[in-house]
Amino acid sequence: MAKKTQELVILNSIAEALNSAPDVRQALERTLALVTDLLGLRTGWIWLLDPETQKFYSAAAQHLPPYLQEPVRMSGKGCWCIDDFNEGKLTPKNIDVIECSRLRPAVQANATELTRGLRYHASIPLYFQDKPLGILNVTGPSWRKLTADELRLLTTIGYQVGIAIERARLAEDSARLARVEERARIAREIHDTLAQGLTAIALHLESAINQVGKNPDRVRERLERALAMARESLEEARQSVLNLRAAPMAGKPLAEALGGLARAFTSETGVRAHVRDAAIRSLPLRIEAELFRIAQEALVNVRRHAGATEVAIALDDGKGSMNASRAKGSKAKRPGAKDLLSVRLTVRDNGKGFDPKTVPEDHQGIVGMRERARLLGGRLRVDSRPGRGTAVIASVPVPDDAPEIVA
Repeated sequence: MAKKTQELVILNSIAEALNSAPDVRQALERTLALVTDLLGLRTGWIWLLDPETQKFYSAAAQHLPPYLQEPVRMSGKGCWCIDDFNEGKLTPKNIDVIECSRLRPAVQANATELTRGLRYHASIPLYFQDKPLGILNVTGPSWRKLTADELRLLTTIGYQVGIAIERARLAEDSARLARVEERARIAREIHDTLAQGLTAIALHLESAINQVGKNPDRVRERLERALAMARESLEEARQSVLNLRAAPMAGKPLAEALGGLARAFTSETGVRAHVRDAAIRSLPLRIEAELFRIAQEALVNVRRHAGATEVAIALDDGKGSMNASRAKGSKAKRPGAKDLLSVRLTVRDNGKGFDPKTVPEDHQGIVGMRERARLLGGRLRVDSRPGRGTAVIASVPVPDDAPEIVA
């Protein structure tokens, strides 16, 4: 009876961790810590299968040995547990204990200082119903055979984690659907606006034609009105088309697109990347697209130059900070100008860093990111010091009449 009560306490603790964390990454990290502590096993890591690319990426880790802390060791390339999972050999009914193929070269070299004595791990497949989601691995230096009760408990925990992952992804799908519906609404509004504008232009031209040879002043007035309305409608059409171009993100909100970018980066490089986004305003699509491109370029630089093991991507509401800095340098507000808030994108790594003063002026990566920020009326700053990592920070203004929402 005492054992059953203990198991319930454990399962409730894990459920709380999965439900209370602000995002899936933190939920998985808390769960992993609870599971390893439960089994007296210090180390664990979770692979998740990206639903878009079908590639594995390291979603969470707990006390990895030095050998596995090297990003190249933890990229999404195949290994024995992943191969078994892909072949359907690893199911919720058969939690396997297998030798870790990623650790094997160091084990064969007897590099115990790099492996911390680790060699085997238990692999718990993560499913939602019949849908494969990923793998939870746990291990310890003094490996012991897991009891039947422990394996049964791990199976239940695997189901809990699978449900939490699927719930989070359904929420993302719901947000994407809302986004598509909003785009359709905007498209209808554009159609209505253009149709009304063209109708008015046609009426002015028709009136001008009827006055030809009778009232030159009236003809001129009607033509001038038609010309002004045509220019206004053309500008509205250009702006609307520009804002609707969100090709880089495939119609996703910026935070969701950044999450996909981070997962792909982790899968390809082994460098763990995660996204933290505050609840911010819904941004014009042009701003979202350019910020996404800046994040892409920043990650390219991390891959090529940083030698990092972790990257944090943050999206924050600037709370009017750009206005304050602009106000200091301006004597008066332009008549009719809108108050602006700013949104800030930060890509920070823990790599080797550099002295920004030594970077050539024509360094295309930084130049391109600065140009994108400048096109949006914003600015880009690069903070870095040798041995202290690098932060790329883009701040751009957002009209205060942009709609609220989006988390």
